[in-house]
Formats: sequence, structure tokens, C-alpha cells
Amino acid sequence: MGRVLIIATNGFEQSELTGPRDALNEAGIETVVASPEAGEIKGWQHTDWGDPVKVDKTLDQVNADEFDAIVLPGGQMNPDVLRMDETAVGLVKSFFDAGKPVAAICHGPWLLAEADIVRGRTVTSWPSIRTDLRNAGANVVDEEVSVDGNLITSRKPDDIPAFSKAIITAIKDATASVAAA
Repeated sequence: MGRVLIIATNGFEQSELTGPRDALNEAGIETVVASPEAGEIKGWQHTDWGDPVKVDKTLDQVNADEFDAIVLPGGQMNPDVLRMDETAVGLVKSFFDAGKPVAAICHGPWLLAEADIVRGRTVTSWPSIRTDLRNAGANVVDEEVSVDGNLITSRKPDDIPAFSKAIITAIKDATASVAAA
């Protein structure tokens, strides 16, 4: 049905990786977790470290051609580290430039700003990074999920069901149009 790349590193918001991943898997969509480091990465859950998640591939082992979409979980630490990683930022830009769904939640849109792909687009995020997104040229809204072309953004863990549904819909629409072509 489809294949989705999830990129994260230590300090990702636990539910923002596992929630969309599990929803995608239940919808018959394969997920691959990639990180700068091999092995496992540790999530952040509320006020303390969460559970480890197995890393399927390192960032340098993947490219946008192999996937139908990319998902960027939030958490404060995770995207702050990844936005300084040229490979991670390059992957985000590659997906966007290919017209594939790019989905980011909470602090994840920091990577969208870093990849310079929010200019003139409508997005949402965790409140504390909205000024950064505006400064990068985005039209920022406070909505459960914002879909603008191939950009899908959400604000917080409470939005995960709507966020996941929007990703699944975008992948189904994209794979249906490819199959019809």
C-alpha cells in the first residue's frame, strides 16, 4: 500500500512517533525508522525518558525515492538536533521537492523551516515555535491538523489521530494517482 520514512533521534516525543507509526502500520503502510545513529533511540514521555525504539536504518542509508512519505515526530530535543543534521534536512527537502507528503507534528516543523519549505505555506505547530515558522515565511494557524499541498502539520499529542488520518489519506491519494497513471 505504501512505505513511510520516520526520522527521529533521542528525545523524540514518544507518542508522536509510536502513534502515527502504529496507525500507519494498521492501515497496511510499512514504516521505517531512520536516525543519525544505529541501534535504538530513546523517546521522551511527558517529563522523563520513555521507551527505546529500534532504528531500522541510519539516515545515510535511505533516500526519498524509496518512500511515499516522510513523518517528523516532535519533542523539543529531537527536531532541534535533527535540524542541525544536513542529511536529515536534505531528506526533508527531497521529499518536499518530489511532491511527496511531508508530515510534521509539535516541534517537528522546525525541520520544515530549516529546509526552507514553509515560505507561503499554511502550517501549524507547538505554540513555542510558531514565531520561527512565521519568520521562515509560513502562514501559521492554530488547528488540529493543517494540510497545505504536500505539507501536513499538527500541534501536539492530542492531534495524533487527526494527524495520522491525514497522512494515511495523503498516501492513499498519492498511490491511487500513481496507479491510475
